[in-house]
Amino acid sequence: MAAEYKVLIADAPWSVEPEREVFGEIGAEIIVAGTKTEEELVSLAPQVDGILTDRQSITDDIIAVAQRCKAIGRYGVGFDNVALDAATAAGIVVTNVPAYCIDEVTDHAMALLLACARKIPLFHKHINSWNRDVGPPMRRIRGQTLGVIGFGRIGQAIAPKAQAFGLEVIVFDQYLTSEAIQAHGATKVELPELLAESDFISIHTPLTPETQNLIGEAELRQMKPNAYLINTARGGIIDTVALYKALSEGWIAGAGQDVLPQEPAPPDEPLLTLENVILTPHVAFLSEESTYDAQKTAASEVARVLTGQMPESVVNPKVLDSSTLRAKALAG
Repeated sequence: MAAEYKVLIADAPWSVEPEREVFGEIGAEIIVAGTKTEEELVSLAPQVDGILTDRQSITDDIIAVAQRCKAIGRYGVGFDNVALDAATAAGIVVTNVPAYCIDEVTDHAMALLLACARKIPLFHKHINSWNRDVGPPMRRIRGQTLGVIGFGRIGQAIAPKAQAFGLEVIVFDQYLTSEAIQAHGATKVELPELLAESDFISIHTPLTPETQNLIGEAELRQMKPNAYLINTARGGIIDTVALYKALSEGWIAGAGQDVLPQEPAPPDEPLLTLENVILTPHVAFLSEESTYDAQKTAASEVARVLTGQMPESVVNPKVLDSSTLRAKALAG
């Protein structure tokens, strides 16, 4: 018997058994991309009712030929790799997993913060010489200030972890009131104040046109010379050319970066040459539990759309009023 639906998994670096379980319940067939190229996805998209993607870009060209598609699901929080305007215009619901990997990302951000503050990589590198006099002076963490940029689920979850180490928490978030931020024991400030007052800055905002290169040369120059910049969100939020300049010229003490604008990092990435930056390969989200949660939840969201139900997280809500979406729903 022919499958009632077909769902394309654009790039699955894992076993797709959780997806098979979810889609099997609604009679959907899974198509797993092989080469994971845009050309392959363009060739497969016309035959599918839904698409799931991790890091693969779902471009205008893919969406243009995905005329049966009703839903694009993102395995995670960010959705900057989906052509959102094109999807909305095509009547395609885009979903994400906003409650995904909160513990993992905040643990990783704190790990980078602590590794910077305690100079763990530098001491490891110099262990044979038993040299303690490397890098900038170390200061006690308790009593210092953490500035959090973006105070959504992840930003809010890092606050108590930082406070447990005795850090004062200040927050820049354009969308939350002072009262909402104070409820988490933190203080709302504007970005210039956060830059000037923070000893550590941790970024937890999505990548949008407004946050692209949010932290550039002007912002880095406002930071303390003994401050550290932590980014577990998206690489494009920081101008890495300016960051290299800031780190190599000593405007700031160091940085911990899990994300870069280009991933994987090219071999000639200038940040790779510096001792005062810790780089990890976009793994802040990673654990056995978080991977399973992302697969099961992302698949369930797409399954809801295909079966005429409301998904829990729609990142393009304007599509719900779309006549194109309604026509697709009626067409089955």
